[in-house]
Amino acid sequence: MKMPELKTVEQVSDGWLKKYVLTYDLPDGRELPYEVVSRKALQRYEDEVRDSGTAEPSSDAVCVVGHTADDAFLLIREFRYPMNRMCVAFPAGLREADEDVVECAARELREETGYDLVRDENGRPVNARASLQPGYSSLGMGDESIAMVFAEVERVGEPRAESTEFIEAFELKREDIPRFLAENRDPLSIRCQLVLEMVANPPFA
Repeated sequence: MKMPELKTVEQVSDGWLKKYVLTYDLPDGRELPYEVVSRKALQRYEDEVRDSGTAEPSSDAVCVVGHTADDAFLLIREFRYPMNRMCVAFPAGLREADEDVVECAARELREETGYDLVRDENGRPVNARASLQPGYSSLGMGDESIAMVFAEVERVGEPRAESTEFIEAFELKREDIPRFLAENRDPLSIRCQLVLEMVANPPFA
């Protein structure tokens, strides 16, 4: 199959999120401008978008599917500015340069919820694993990649969220998930929705 050919990458706005216009030549001869957003600066974004998938996948952020010893999932309600309301999700956050994915998950947990990964006597996380490759938040709109970390978690202290973050952590028992999904009216992160739906109603059981 003949694919569209990327011709130019133009940055049209700056800020925490940057907007780019990619111009493609389509196989039928037409030209297509396509708008995207990214946190990456122009040179890095252009290098990556022109790479055609040869680089090692890496994650920009982590999302933590935390599970407690008494069979509950750790969720958060967080005020999300684009939605102007509290939204339900798993704890998540941006990964620092070269930061280990599992330790990034632990840092975000402590900051947002006061929970941490369950650790052994040497301080190593137990029952924690990262997804084999990152997934992408919205392939039609941007390039944000996220590693999922599945881990046993426990409360160790108080959260230390930033002053612009408004987050409430709560535990959801496995047996309460179907009722929660039926009754919840807060916007729900797609990653959270998928995990909870599969726990409540395994599609391939």
